[in-house]
Amino acid sequence: MSLTKCLSAIVASLFVFGLPAPAFAQEGGSIRGVVTYEINDNPLPHVLIQLVQLRRTTETAEDGSFEFVNIPPGVYTITTHREGIPDVARTVTVGAGQTATVNFRLRLTGPREQVTVTASGIEEATFEAFSSVNSVDSISLTEESHPALGEVLEKEPGVAKRSFGPGSARPVIRGFDGDRVLVLKDGMRVGSIGSQSGDHGEPIDVLSLERLEVVKGPATLLYGSNAIGGVVNAISRDEQSSHAGLRGYFSGLGGTTNGYAGVSGGIDYGYKNFLFWGNGTGQRTGDYNTPLGRIPNSKSRVGSGEGGFGYFGEKGFFSASYSYDKRRYGIPFAGRFEHHHDDDDDHDDDDLRASAFSGGPLNLQQQNGDDHDEDGEEEQIDLDMRRRNFRVSGGFRNVDSFISGIRVTLDFTSYRHRELEGMEVGTVFDNRIFSYRTQFDQRAYKRLNGRFGFEGFTREYETVGAEQLITGPVDQTMFAVFGLEELSFERLRFQLGGRLETNRYRPADPTLPSRNFTGFSGAAGVRIGLYNGGAFLVNYTHSHRSPALEELYNFGPHIGNLTFEIGNPNLRRERSDGVDFSFRHSTRRARFDATVYQYNIKDFVFLAPVDEDGDGEIDFEDGLPVAEFLQSDSRFVGADLSGSFDLNQYFAVNLGLDVVNAQLKEGDTPLPRIPPARGRLGLEARYKGFSFRPEAMFVKDQERVFPTETRTAGYTVFNLISSYTIARPHYLHVFSVNAFNLGDRLYRNHLSFIKDLAPEIGRGVRFSYTIRFF
Repeated sequence: MSLTKCLSAIVASLFVFGLPAPAFAQEGGSIRGVVTYEINDNPLPHVLIQLVQLRRTTETAEDGSFEFVNIPPGVYTITTHREGIPDVARTVTVGAGQTATVNFRLRLTGPREQVTVTASGIEEATFEAFSSVNSVDSISLTEESHPALGEVLEKEPGVAKRSFGPGSARPVIRGFDGDRVLVLKDGMRVGSIGSQSGDHGEPIDVLSLERLEVVKGPATLLYGSNAIGGVVNAISRDEQSSHAGLRGYFSGLGGTTNGYAGVSGGIDYGYKNFLFWGNGTGQRTGDYNTPLGRIPNSKSRVGSGEGGFGYFGEKGFFSASYSYDKRRYGIPFAGRFEHHHDDDDDHDDDDLRASAFSGGPLNLQQQNGDDHDEDGEEEQIDLDMRRRNFRVSGGFRNVDSFISGIRVTLDFTSYRHRELEGMEVGTVFDNRIFSYRTQFDQRAYKRLNGRFGFEGFTREYETVGAEQLITGPVDQTMFAVFGLEELSFERLRFQLGGRLETNRYRPADPTLPSRNFTGFSGAAGVRIGLYNGGAFLVNYTHSHRSPALEELYNFGPHIGNLTFEIGNPNLRRERSDGVDFSFRHSTRRARFDATVYQYNIKDFVFLAPVDEDGDGEIDFEDGLPVAEFLQSDSRFVGADLSGSFDLNQYFAVNLGLDVVNAQLKEGDTPLPRIPPARGRLGLEARYKGFSFRPEAMFVKDQERVFPTETRTAGYTVFNLISSYTIARPHYLHVFSVNAFNLGDRLYRNHLSFIKDLAPEIGRGVRFSYTIRFF
């Protein structure tokens, strides 16, 4: 085909998919509507309504009505926000001199149009986002009611949990774990070390959140090179505006099988443009039961709180907050690994190795009968975690210039956890991190809009004690500049972005080399509107990841990962090229999102077993298998799907599916702890304020295993969530019952470091009650 014909075809395609919207110079239109509860059609006053593209906001009146006037013709996204009620997004077209009507009937449970702020840095509908996003609202977080972040998210398509017991459960996204999954709090790094070890959790209080957002796939452009697998963003509150008067919530929770109990409450008070807020949460669990018996030392305790104030004017805003999180949880069976590590010459490791690394599981009677101390009790290993955080944020918005908004955030986190061996402190981990971020929002110019900025952090990391894997402290600094631009036509949108990032490591130990890493990440995407409510998306990403601190410098027995780890200070940065294909459908009766993806990662860092003597057996040191960090090319291929279909106003069907195949290209060796294929089928029956939601989870066996792994059998688990809601204009009561593993099925999580020793939780029920007042 000639160049002229190629150009003609491109122009014709743009004409078909990109017919321009009416010019902005034409007469303006208006948008009006009413917001009500779906369950009883009562109006909702004081709901914040935002016109996203123009950054204009208003509140609904006592009758639930709202209106925007003098709106330039075009296509806009409108979002709703009210504390404790899931945010909703809608798309509306405004014609010259016309009035568009958009009514919202807010649904408190079940599928709905969702909102994300993580995917692109501004609020938008998940249907409109280029990235694949899961958004879990506060009502669902309370119904699930787990202290650990991974436990809350494991039912989401594309998300599994890694754990060393329930207290340490952490999300795994599309098979990516550890440093490749970035956990944020309101868009900033949490500052924990949950990525470094299987027994380290995340200090996130899920009961105080407005929602949890999971961006699946590379999110390196806006948040960092280590977000090569995805991002989990815990959103605690809306920071757009103040409100008049007092608002708040209180939740009480309890459950069987692990003795769960929890309370959470918070209030905020607005006066003119000022807002003051505070919240606190306490949770506890005991040792959990399985069909084989109780799992010893699987308990947890959590206490957290936050307070702050802010000023939110029409053009400028400022806020400051302080939060504190304190938790302690047991590490089941870690005592026996520590026991063998301390004195492996006087104990027979055969049963331990068989159960933990290569053979079938021991029964709990065997487990509880072996490896006890002189008093007949196995030494307990607990993790005592503490996080303090100070944050200041401010900026300008609705500025009449090329830069329409600026947000500056300064964040300091002091994180410490102690690994307790009985009553003694074994190891202390300190991580202090000062982060800063500045984002500039561009004023939309015709069809072009975007945002850009810079961010960075300085980090001081040190371990002291028995599990001191790095001698002396290590300082890390990061600095990056980023940009994300969108070009929008009527049925066609393009997105282009880039990020340049540098990481520097400076260990105090003179025998360890300093390392510098600099790399560029870029992405390009296209979104084609196939029809009203249907879209096809293609995203290409090129990203890099600097090796993590532990991958470079660790050396010694690491109980949390069940290995004697040998770091590699000569590691190169990872480089990933990936492509995602997505199809989305969203109408009032049906919502559907399916994505297939492939990522090719050059110089992928992984722990490889060591066999120095060449006898065909993995070397053991201090009772643990020896493994060193090596690099090889890898491939991740998979798909995830979510769907919901309203059969009528009373019944709905919910579907979920995810599968991932990940391996080293050399020898086609499967990578460790890759989640098996899973499916989810749920039904929902609803009538007025009552909701009844049975579901079945189908998990395939995992036979594609790394050389040090064991096969995990497949299983089916049945759950049921039922809730009753009393909804009034100024308050909301939600009663819920969550019955899980109704068949008391014995099953194991393939991503658990102790899966061959500890099955998952047995049959149980959780209860919760929440009141919210507005």
